[in-house]
Amino acid sequence: MTARILIAEDHPASLELLRYLLAANGYDILSAEDGEAALDLARRDTPDLIICDLQMPKKNGYEVVRQLKSEPALSAIPVVAVTAFSMIGDREQVLAAGFDGYLSKPIEPEEFVALIEQYLPLSLRKQHGGR
Repeated sequence: MTARILIAEDHPASLELLRYLLAANGYDILSAEDGEAALDLARRDTPDLIICDLQMPKKNGYEVVRQLKSEPALSAIPVVAVTAFSMIGDREQVLAAGFDGYLSKPIEPEEFVALIEQYLPLSLRKQHGGR
């Protein structure tokens, strides 16, 4: 079984990099360029993991995670924030808002997939936790 990962990211280059890295490692990728589209895709396709930028049009990442966690059918899906706005206290604020994890941009391509896989059940990990 292959994990389905939803990437919610409005910056085309960032979206393409994340999509490439995950697809190259065998994951099925869904992508949305704004928060409303991300919620629609999550409701329709129920991904195994959601990677969500904090700053997006229509609904920001905080609004997206709040909505996801309030819907019983979606609340168990892990949601990882990926953002360029990295300041002291951001990680705590993001986790307190309901995100399951936090990664700051720029991402490290060599480490990204292994970091993301930590949020997937072991049976869905392509690298099975190994680097």
